[in-house]
Amino acid sequence: MKGRPAPARPAMSSIQPHALPLRPGLARGVWNGVGAGALWGLVFLAPQLLSGFSPLQQSVARYLAYGGLALALLLPRWQAATGRIGRREWAALLRLSLLGNLLYFVLLASAIHYAGGAATALIVGLVPVVVTVAGAGRGSGPGLRALAGPCLLSLAGVALIATDAMLAGRGMAAAPGARLAGLLCATGALLSWSAYSVSNARWLQRRPDISGRDWSLLTGVATGALALLLALPAFLGGPAHPGPAWLRFWVLSSGLALLASVLGNACWNRASRLLPLSLAGQMIVFETVFALLYGFAWERRLPGPVELLAIACLLAGVLCCARLHARPAPLHAD
Repeated sequence: MKGRPAPARPAMSSIQPHALPLRPGLARGVWNGVGAGALWGLVFLAPQLLSGFSPLQQSVARYLAYGGLALALLLPRWQAATGRIGRREWAALLRLSLLGNLLYFVLLASAIHYAGGAATALIVGLVPVVVTVAGAGRGSGPGLRALAGPCLLSLAGVALIATDAMLAGRGMAAAPGARLAGLLCATGALLSWSAYSVSNARWLQRRPDISGRDWSLLTGVATGALALLLALPAFLGGPAHPGPAWLRFWVLSSGLALLASVLGNACWNRASRLLPLSLAGQMIVFETVFALLYGFAWERRLPGPVELLAIACLLAGVLCCARLHARPAPLHAD
């Protein structure tokens, strides 16, 4: 008596891991986004550490140092790095340098000076939402409806941060006119950085033959050239400072250029290349998170309950957004 035939087993290829492909480079992109946020968070400390110097002076010094470091790193292979860069690319680099570096930092420092860090965080903290919305539905990424949850969590986190700081009276300017000027500067910083993020990501996708590191260094050279044009009006006729103050100013500006500009921008360019724009936008949340952590360390205090809830909302928004993008790509019938 013959036994029943064994049921046919599915072909091995149908159950292999590659049948449910995950989006390539997602984890590396996320970690680069976290690294960029950790380095960029230092930028929010600079206006407090260098409060005796004008926002324009701080911006020009930082980006002169950025340009010098970038040029020094590129010089040994200048021909190889610039051989594929034409007039359109140089024009784009100058535009990106103005939007994402010089103009943004001047507006940010001015906003913190006039309106305080809380109000500035409330407005500039909307950058992740603006960039995420701009990238919604592009390519194979999720649409705007699916991204509504992460965006609302980011908004809630930023609102909690700002509300808590305002109620505690931290960093608020006294004069209403000064606060209004600061809010306008913060809005300008929001628009400037959002435009930079979207445009920079598109250029990186358009030119995959140029590494993110080289694009960052070339941006530094362009930024240094623009900063050089502003050096005379920034430092001519300003208030006098003693020698030690100037030394501290240039050391801190150079350190910020190395960490936030050279290394931070290189991490951001890798993240922008590996992640969809809708997820890359959420990575900017880490700049706010690390800025808060550095602020707590600077003030030598632990975060309060509302601040902890705000950080939890920000991180939850990023995790939800990452989960949406980590879903397996749909299979196509043969």
